[in-house]
Amino acid sequence: YVWGRFPVPPDAPWLEPLTVLTALAAVTAQVRLATGILIAPLRPAALLAKQVATLDQLSGGRVDLGVGVGWQREEYEAEGLDFEGRGPRLTDTVAACRALWERCPATFSSPSVSFTDVFCSPAPAQARLPVWFGGTLNGRMVRRVVELGDGWIPIMGSTVDGIAEGAARLRAAFADAGRDPAGLSVQAPMPVVRGDDKRVDLAASAAGVPALVEAGATDVIVHLGALCRDVADAGPVLRTLAERFAAEAG
Repeated sequence: YVWGRFPVPPDAPWLEPLTVLTALAAVTAQVRLATGILIAPLRPAALLAKQVATLDQLSGGRVDLGVGVGWQREEYEAEGLDFEGRGPRLTDTVAACRALWERCPATFSSPSVSFTDVFCSPAPAQARLPVWFGGTLNGRMVRRVVELGDGWIPIMGSTVDGIAEGAARLRAAFADAGRDPAGLSVQAPMPVVRGDDKRVDLAASAAGVPALVEAGATDVIVHLGALCRDVADAGPVLRTLAERFAAEAG
C-alpha cells in the first residue's frame, strides 16, 4: 500500500481529521482513509466510536484509524485531563471503542472510561476496523498493538534499522499471543532524495522503498507535499511513483 499526504497551502489551518476524511469519502471510491495520527485520548470514547463507525459506513469500509497520545500538554489541560495519564487513557479509549463496535449494547469498565449498556449503531462496515498505534515501541506500546491494534506507526525520524527491529519485535509478540504475525501492518516513510539542483529525484527516492519492505514495512508513506507544490501535480507524480515502485518490485 502507498498512502499519500496531500500538500495544502502554507497558510491553511490544521484541519480536524475525521471531518476532512468524511469530505474525501464523498468524492472517492477506492482509496483508504487514514488518520496518522488522531489524538484519541482527547475524545470521549463513545463519541469517537460513533464518528469512526459512521465514517466507515459512509465510505464503504475504507477507514484506517491511526491513534496516538500527542505531545502538547496544553491540549489535555484545556480538556481538564491529566497529561501524564495520556498513555493509559489511550489504551482505555481504544478498548472502549472496540467494545462499542463489537457488542450492542456494550458495557465497559476501566480506570478512565466506563459505561453500561451503551448502544453504538451501526457498527463499522469492516468486520474489524484496523487500528494503528503511533509512537515509540516500548513495552506498553507492544501490549497495545498486540491486544487492541492491527498496525504500528513508528515515531517520526525512525531509522530503517529501528523499523526492522520494531517490526520483528511486534511480530514475535503477535505469535506469542496467538495472533498471526502476517496480520501486522507497519508504516514507513519513503525517503525523499534530492539531486544537486535540490529538486526531488523520484527514481532515487523510490529506490529506497525495497529496503523499507525488507525491514518489515507493509505500507509506505509518500509525503506529496515534498514532491509537488500543487494538488494538480499530484496525479503525474503518483503515476510516476507507481511505475517506479512496480519496477523496483520486479
